[in-house]
Amino acid sequence: MRSLRAFILTTLFLSFSNFEVDAQDHASIILDADTGNEVDDFYALARILLEPKVNVTAVNATHWQTSHWAVEKSMENSHRLNQQLLGEMGIKIKTNRGGASRMYDWGDRAQHSAAAYEIIEQAKDLKEGQKLTIMAFGALTNVASAVYIAPSIASKLKLYWLGTTYDFEKGILNKNDFNCMMDPFAINFLLFSKAELHIMPVNTAASLVFEMETVKTIFKTHSLGNFLLNRWNTHLDGSRANRVIWDLALVNAYINPKWVEQVEIITSKDNGDRKVFYYKSIDADAMREDFFDKILAFKRPK
Repeated sequence: MRSLRAFILTTLFLSFSNFEVDAQDHASIILDADTGNEVDDFYALARILLEPKVNVTAVNATHWQTSHWAVEKSMENSHRLNQQLLGEMGIKIKTNRGGASRMYDWGDRAQHSAAAYEIIEQAKDLKEGQKLTIMAFGALTNVASAVYIAPSIASKLKLYWLGTTYDFEKGILNKNDFNCMMDPFAINFLLFSKAELHIMPVNTAASLVFEMETVKTIFKTHSLGNFLLNRWNTHLDGSRANRVIWDLALVNAYINPKWVEQVEIITSKDNGDRKVFYYKSIDADAMREDFFDKILAFKRPK
């Protein structure tokens, strides 16, 4: 049996001085979101779209079709909402449809989609030594399908993703959360690939809680704020007084690395036996304050 040390190297902490967006100049990134599934996608997308240090080159839609509360054609629903948010913000960015459901069980397992081929095209256009950054908020169908179709791009990908739970004391990676279960093959496939993985586990993101009354008070006279509040109210569980804004934790981990602690772990043999960067803790208070400040400062371009 492998020792705990083989599972997690908690002594290795990444330096913030040369990490993430702080070390980049207008970093290019593809966003991949199951926007129709929850409320947090809108909030996370709005925040990163307002980040001046980030150049979003495409917004891909992914499905959440296997969920017990999924709407019919869940990917199409997410694609429509992605376009709706961009329209509300007055931003023009390419949007792509992703796979309509999880990867197939045999044969050509990839979901061939505009989203997957967007990833392939951008990765192949990179210069030697460059990597394509992808931030994924939902099922990894589009990213895994791209690597399945074009295996040579795997080493060119730097993936940031919300998913799994991780016990940092025992070194146990668990894949029973929502994003994993929407496409179990996709996450396993990427764990055994050469893609660089930065993962925000749901047990870490869970501390980023918003209170509805606070959101309502802060955003009551702001156009974009009211648009985001409406998403909360009209969601099928819109009556909730508090909500975890899961995906926003991942966005802030990327653009504000000083607010997170990230560690390097080595996964077990059945999870790829590989290096993965995991977010161990976040400054939820700083993330909440930053979000409200950035949204309130937004003015739709004329």
